[in-house]
Amino acid sequence: MRRRNFIALLGSAAVAWPLAAHAQQPAKLPTIGFLGANSPALQTGWTAAFVQRLRELGWIEGRNLAIQYRWAEGRFDRSPGIIAEFVRLKVDVIVTHGTANVIAAKQTTSVIPIIFAAVADPVGNNLVAALARPGGNVTGLSAQIPDVAGKRLELLREIIPGLRRLAIMANGANPAAMQDLREVPTIAGPLGLELITRDIRRAEDIAPAIEALKGRAEALYIVTDPLFTTDRIRLNTLALTARLPTMHGTREQVDAGGLLSYGSDQTDLFRRAGDYVDKILRGVKPAEIPVEQPTKFDLVVNLITAKALGLTMPPMLLARADEVIE
Repeated sequence: MRRRNFIALLGSAAVAWPLAAHAQQPAKLPTIGFLGANSPALQTGWTAAFVQRLRELGWIEGRNLAIQYRWAEGRFDRSPGIIAEFVRLKVDVIVTHGTANVIAAKQTTSVIPIIFAAVADPVGNNLVAALARPGGNVTGLSAQIPDVAGKRLELLREIIPGLRRLAIMANGANPAAMQDLREVPTIAGPLGLELITRDIRRAEDIAPAIEALKGRAEALYIVTDPLFTTDRIRLNTLALTARLPTMHGTREQVDAGGLLSYGSDQTDLFRRAGDYVDKILRGVKPAEIPVEQPTKFDLVVNLITAKALGLTMPPMLLARADEVIE
């Protein structure tokens, strides 16, 4: 080949290579923006259940699906910025949990589908128009948190028959907490319970609040919130030191030393959130997917904590428990 022809051939190849490389670039994978309200370590089981369900439905991370994970670490003030980042990344669907996070997502975008894995009361908090027909771009799974407040009080009375003074710790910045706070007094009144409410919005306020309850309260009702879940070990240690039996909404708190919990199975709710994402990625509009309610409620008891508090757990209660930590 003559030198002149070789140079011409090389020049044409140089033009073709970038075009070929551009043509062979892989298409953008469908992308989920996943906002966890807590820390990655705390939510390991929940997140794994969600990802496993997606795999069962044919969506494999890194192959035909991408997931952008972000974590609020129990701080709702981080959520708007994270949601705004998802919008800039042009994710195909946002998955989160916790009423405040869903509100932040709804206020940021009316276009990207939003799936909530668990919220307290989606209709009462104006996240959806109705359970059967959500409308808009938001749907998911209700945790029915206020609906089980009565059951939790019954369980506390079963453990402490003479219970009269009950403290309630809640994060007043969380809309879901306010609903629980409205529900508990309506049930506590007929039971003859005196309520002592503590509004906690920062982790550093937990210790002084529990210290102030010493000798004033006979039990402590913790309203489910990422702030308390993230700081669960210290919270339960302080409550135990103050001789306060604790009632929680999730088993993670009991694993960390709380006395007992009763509430919807969070792992199951996150698993079922995978079904919602599957429908969205296959073209179904969120407005057309009904909000579903929990099908599993767990009662978890920590006998180690009960023994440390000098409490004898009723045999019938233990027989009903889904899990007993010994």
